Amino acid sequence: MDTNNRWTLRELVVAAALGVVFGFLYLLWVQFWLFLRGLMGPLSMDIVFGFWFVASTIAAYVIRKPWAALGVSMAAVITEILAGSPAGAILLLTGLVQGLGSEVPFLLTRWKRYNLAVLLASGACASLFSYVYTWIRFSYWTLDSKLLVAMFILRVTSGILLGGALGKLIADWVKKTGVFRGLGIDPIT
Repeated sequence: MDTNNRWTLRELVVAAALGVVFGFLYLLWVQFWLFLRGLMGPLSMDIVFGFWFVASTIAAYVIRKPWAALGVSMAAVITEILAGSPAGAILLLTGLVQGLGSEVPFLLTRWKRYNLAVLLASGACASLFSYVYTWIRFSYWTLDSKLLVAMFILRVTSGILLGGALGKLIADWVKKTGVFRGLGIDPIT
């Protein structure tokens, strides 16, 4: 990993590209979630929630620079807003919360460790931050405690699997194409 924390133009372009691609994928994921909600009810959101963290995990893992997870999270929500998401500008706060949550494990390692455990922790932390945020935004305290526990367990599990593990799988797969050559994940030696 480049110990210089200054971003190169290539890293900025890759971050922007990830944000745009995942912004559109996140919009499509909403449709998948709504379909599942029709089949399974309200817990379906927590089952699929972790996918909304995957861009942050991929960005941190690939670029390996401070605030990559947060930056790409914000780029994705800006893309969603510009593409016409009905959620609108509140997504800026949502992206900030999720991006900060995703960034925490990398920050705690001083952006030096990008192994599977840290990537899984990134998904889990994004889940925790988003749960607290949605607790406040959607008045979760009015819900039954058993439902809240189920929602929390499902969301954290989803964050770990879809945000962390899937993020690593996608990045490792794309790395094989050579697209990430010269970035933190695949430095030129």
